[in-house]
Amino acid sequence: MQPMPNLNKPAADGPRDPVRLTAAPWQRAPRWYLWEGGFLAIGQAGGEVPPHSHHAIQVFLALEGAAAIRPAGGEWRDGRGIIVRPDVEHSFNGLDASGAMLFVDPESSEGVWLQSVLSDDITFAPAARLQICLGELAAFCERPLESMDVGDLVRHCVRAFCVGAPPTRRLDDRVTTLLRRIRESDDLRMSLEAAAALVHLSPGRFAHLFKDQLGLPFRRYMLWRKLTRAMLAIGRQSSIADAAHASDFADAAHLTRTFHQMFGIPPSVMLRGEFFEVSSPFALPG
Repeated sequence: MQPMPNLNKPAADGPRDPVRLTAAPWQRAPRWYLWEGGFLAIGQAGGEVPPHSHHAIQVFLALEGAAAIRPAGGEWRDGRGIIVRPDVEHSFNGLDASGAMLFVDPESSEGVWLQSVLSDDITFAPAARLQICLGELAAFCERPLESMDVGDLVRHCVRAFCVGAPPTRRLDDRVTTLLRRIRESDDLRMSLEAAAALVHLSPGRFAHLFKDQLGLPFRRYMLWRKLTRAMLAIGRQSSIADAAHASDFADAAHLTRTFHQMFGIPPSVMLRGEFFEVSSPFALPG
């Protein structure tokens, strides 16, 4: 694994060695652009990923070929542009397509906007809107030093699918305050009781408010935040054990189990590729 520079521009593209892993999501080592809460991965996808769910809006964009996706209990369908709502169980098969996988923070301004226009748990992007972002994505892949910077590219791709004006509905101020505190904290071992105290609610009322606002229980959300922080640690050349410690998992086995549950793959898949740490392209609303 190569060192992860902390910058917004990748180095010039170099040779990529093939990854030979069972059910690997990438046929060739991708370029990972990582931030707290999400990532952009560019490469050639391949292999079936078993059922999993995670708290991110998943966007797949194919420059060449198409990928396939299957909801729980449903049938496989393929497409060049696929958008999955957060916390939706699905299986994925890259089918050797070349393109990008983008994970968007659903609580960010752009994430809230994008969710407001998704009518289904899994959406196949209209061709006209898909073309809006594929041109810039191709330019970034071919001429990374002459194109948009990573943050601008990510926002451009997300906003290509956002129709109309941004929604006026906002998260409860108490939840937004807590999410900011979690983002800024080095310690992700916050209990439900401690979180409730921070926003001056009883644990019961807080648990109900949090799930109503974000769509998942507080403990599940904290597990997701730990996982995204572990990805950053892996990108910084950490071992799986070190990444588990840095992100407040009990141990490497706990991190590996969570990776399987939320991504359908082991964390070892991330040990190949080029890694770049960038500032989050998204801000919390308000």
